[in-house]
Amino acid sequence: MPNLVSETLKIKVTIAGRTYPLTIKREEEEQIRSAVKTINDAVARFEERYAVQDKQDVLSMCALQLASRAELATQQSHDVQSQAGKALADVEAALDAALQDG
Repeated sequence: MPNLVSETLKIKVTIAGRTYPLTIKREEEEQIRSAVKTINDAVARFEERYAVQDKQDVLSMCALQLASRAELATQQSHDVQSQAGKALADVEAALDAALQDG
C-alpha cells in the first residue's frame, strides 16, 4: 500500500495578497506554483491598467480571462486533432487504393 504522506506535500500559496494552505501531490507542485504565478501576474496587470480597488473584481476579471484562454486552447486542440484525424484517414485511403491497384 503506497504511503500517502510521502506522496503529498503541504504548501502555502499567496494569490492576490491572500495566503492559502494546500495539500497537493508532490508531482503537482511545479504546475501549482506556475498557475499561482500566472494568476498573480494577471492580477497585477489588471490593477495596473484599470483603477480597480476591489480584489474580488480583479480576480473575477482574471478568472474570465484565464478561462477564455483555456477555452480557446481547448478548441484549437480539438481543431488540430480533427485535422490530424482527417490527414490520417486520407493517408489510409491512399494506402488502401495503392494496395488494391498493386
